[in-house]
Amino acid sequence: MAFAAESFLGLSSGFLRDKCRIYATFVAFNCALLGASSALAAKPEPWQMDLQPPAGSIAEMATDLHNMLLVVITLISLFVLGLLVYVSVRFRASANPNPSKTSHHTVIEILWTVIPVVILVGIAIPSFRLLYYLDRTADTDMVIKVTGNQWYWNYEYPDDGIVFDSYMVDDADIQADQIRLLSVDNPLVVPENTRVKLLITGNDVMHSFFVPSLAVQVYAFIGRTNEVWIDVPSGKQIYYGQCNQICGVNHAYMPIEVRALPRDEYDAWLSSAREEFAMDDNFIKPKTLKLASARQ
Repeated sequence: MAFAAESFLGLSSGFLRDKCRIYATFVAFNCALLGASSALAAKPEPWQMDLQPPAGSIAEMATDLHNMLLVVITLISLFVLGLLVYVSVRFRASANPNPSKTSHHTVIEILWTVIPVVILVGIAIPSFRLLYYLDRTADTDMVIKVTGNQWYWNYEYPDDGIVFDSYMVDDADIQADQIRLLSVDNPLVVPENTRVKLLITGNDVMHSFFVPSLAVQVYAFIGRTNEVWIDVPSGKQIYYGQCNQICGVNHAYMPIEVRALPRDEYDAWLSSAREEFAMDDNFIKPKTLKLASARQ
């Protein structure tokens, strides 16, 4: 087939090889661009229209559900629009000087009852699958307690005896590798390829722990502890988020930075953190943390 095509077009085999080489280079270049964009996908991008690329199984399932619902609502909207246009043209006053007096139509009434039920059932199946998957907080490798304050986050590792506050980096202190309004002084550090249970609570007003790439959004209430889990995928990465609950005058300055590290780098960070952020010797773990500990 290749010989016939070459003879027909009058192209030499060398020219075909050059074309293939150029095409392969073009494909490799685009793949590199896609890889680079995915490596920076844990933060919002200028003029971004779609969701941030998912990180972890939870985010992948949530993104798949979102994409499916987008197709469903688009088809429904197009159908309704087409039906409105058809009815407006077909049954306009000039074409129907004597309108029909029909008030009931059994087939139509059955269809507009059965079809929405079928659509809702089709949506419910992946929705419930995701909801039950989110409830698997027992199958986790570590526990971190997250506390929302005005206007910063507090992270506590009950199994490792460390606790620290996380504040946004001021504009005057921004480094070259940091992002304005998103970088913090002490990020939430987790090992890669790990399931992390998050115990989220608050100390004052209502906050919301929201990291889009990890598909986690949980409210932080005073006097109540909400439980959720995330599965951090493989790869050294930084995931950015923010409190998306209007929690006061500095609501816009309460970012979240989750830093995933390889196990050896995480162990090194943990060793230094135990010296820098060690809990008070007189600190007594609440029963809720003892029960939630991944090592109990």
